[in-house]
Amino acid sequence: MGNEASTPYEGSTEVLEGRDIPSIVKYMKSKKCKKVFVMLGAGVSTAAGIPDFRSPETGLYANLARLNLPYPEAVFEINYFRQNPLPFYTLARELYPGRFRPTLTHTFVKLLADHSYLDTCFTQNIDTLERQAGVPGDKIVEAHGSFADQHCIECHASCDSAKMKAAIEKGDIVRCEQCKGLVKPDIVFFGESLPPLFQRTVPRLREADLLFVIGTSLKVHPFASLTDLVPESCPRVLINMEPAGNIGSRPDDVVLLGRCDEVVRKLARELGWDNELDREWRKTEILVPLDTLRKGNTGSEEIVAESEKEAVAAKHTEPEAAGDSEAAVAKEEARVEAEVEKLTEQIAKTLDISRDVSESGGRSETVETKPPETSSSVMSTVTGASAASLRGQSHERVTSTPTPDPEGLKEQKEKEKEKL
Repeated sequence: MGNEASTPYEGSTEVLEGRDIPSIVKYMKSKKCKKVFVMLGAGVSTAAGIPDFRSPETGLYANLARLNLPYPEAVFEINYFRQNPLPFYTLARELYPGRFRPTLTHTFVKLLADHSYLDTCFTQNIDTLERQAGVPGDKIVEAHGSFADQHCIECHASCDSAKMKAAIEKGDIVRCEQCKGLVKPDIVFFGESLPPLFQRTVPRLREADLLFVIGTSLKVHPFASLTDLVPESCPRVLINMEPAGNIGSRPDDVVLLGRCDEVVRKLARELGWDNELDREWRKTEILVPLDTLRKGNTGSEEIVAESEKEAVAAKHTEPEAAGDSEAAVAKEEARVEAEVEKLTEQIAKTLDISRDVSESGGRSETVETKPPETSSSVMSTVTGASAASLRGQSHERVTSTPTPDPEGLKEQKEKEKEKL
């Protein structure tokens, strides 16, 4: 099934009033638009800091030379993984959930679900950011798998998420407790079949009323072929940096070129969801533990809600706590200042004696003199190691100075008085 670029359709629209955002929104608000499908590609997650695969200089494949692979794609080949799993585990550490925050586009998909538009979100991405954004698990089809679960590649026994995460962070290889086979996250490697859920869900595209295709070049099949399965009467909206596939060849295709988050913002504003988009996206500042992202688990929303409650409670106690904290800081600063002044005075006296003695001359003996006493808190509070260096300097000066001659010192003081 092909999805090659074709000649753009230049005739009039049949379902939409125009090929622009206001026309899309007007259609969404009509009774005709009930089932919205979404296709997400790597371009959605690049704004979160996750590299895509094929960009010439910044893509994932372009930065895999350090793993000494025979060719970049080998890191995702099941046969190569059997021989050498270490490169994949090294890469997985950089991509593992918890290091990246969902984007505005991920949040927009959540709003589609919140407003009862979203039927299914098909995603090529393995980063689970849809789940972290709060998109219901039963609305997500991870076409290429994800980090949400992990199994043995031999006996298919499940592995504990916490164990897998700890192993990846340490760079350890996980072995199955039952058969000692290699364990990997449920990411679809080259040479593996796509998830059964993907196969079961694809036919539902025949019922689509609207399709959003966001952040994908539509070059990887069979995912790219999904755009051809929606009815001819279904508007297809491409949001991407450049044209992709054959979108634009049908009467009601809309091509919105630009950064995904920026275009989505315009859509949300036209829908009246602008404030809601910001509010929901702010919730994603709270990273959701991986074990709540397992397939079919909706616990992420509960965690966000609980975190919000804690934030509200903290806000109510914030003034008092802040006041106590400021008072404590002020008290500590006053104490430190007093100790520093005392320390400075002691050092100054020591240096004065040293200067007087060096000017008056004296015996060449040295004496052991203890440095001024200081508390550990002062030593750590004075900028950098300045207090420690002062302490060392004062000790060095005293121990290397001749012992003062009482008579010479008396004469020197008399001379100082005369000068005054």
